[in-house]
Amino acid sequence: MSNCRRFVGKNVVVTGGAQGIGRAALERFADEGARVVLVDRAEEQARIVVAQLAERGFDCAMVLADLETCEGAQAAVAEATEILGVIDVWVNNVGGTIWAKPFLEYEKTEIMAEVQRSLWPTMWCCHAITPVMVRQRSGVIVNVSSLAPRVTHRIPYSACKGGVNAITTCLAWELGEYGIRVIGVAPGATDAGPRAVPRRPGGMTEQEQRVWQHLGAQYLERTMLGRNARPEEQAAVIVFAASDDASYITGETIPVGGGYPA
Repeated sequence: MSNCRRFVGKNVVVTGGAQGIGRAALERFADEGARVVLVDRAEEQARIVVAQLAERGFDCAMVLADLETCEGAQAAVAEATEILGVIDVWVNNVGGTIWAKPFLEYEKTEIMAEVQRSLWPTMWCCHAITPVMVRQRSGVIVNVSSLAPRVTHRIPYSACKGGVNAITTCLAWELGEYGIRVIGVAPGATDAGPRAVPRRPGGMTEQEQRVWQHLGAQYLERTMLGRNARPEEQAAVIVFAASDDASYITGETIPVGGGYPA
């Protein structure tokens, strides 16, 4: 539990908040006094998280949405705005590698699926939340990126996260005049435990398991701290980026990789 109370009186939305880094960020915002809304399409898992936060006395609501579509993102923003009134912070956390293999082995459908999962949710949500924050003339958008643009065997996903970095910088230029900050956080390898909702059915092939083992070993060799992060460590930086402690930071993407070369 954090001793900080930086978000008392603030309203925060976290997409993909039902598990992993998103859930850790949601809990940290709530712990620091925020009224929070979890946006996810995994209804069962989302309800579990909301119930657990309610048991701890936190004010948390849930919005079910498929953020891979423009319509889903617009509906999520509309419902969250109806719940909260003012949205002070919007965290775009949806995304994640589906396949890991050499680029020449990707099928067209797989490349499209990676882009659908890891680029469009951030693009559509930024597009939907921007007019809301412009009307308010205030707000913070935090885009959860990745250090993947610096690695191999995940090129479609890496390209998506490179796109998220570009969205962050370019949107910050456009929104600065309205007092809105846009900032990115780029996690490195993080031990989030088994996923409650798998990214694809059937699990990994033996080849993919070997690729992941190779990538994991390579990452640890190149990481100054020699270990993976905990979700709470990533959440701490996301929450910092959204807080007034980072009030003069915008358009930047902060690497959180234990010293991995960003």
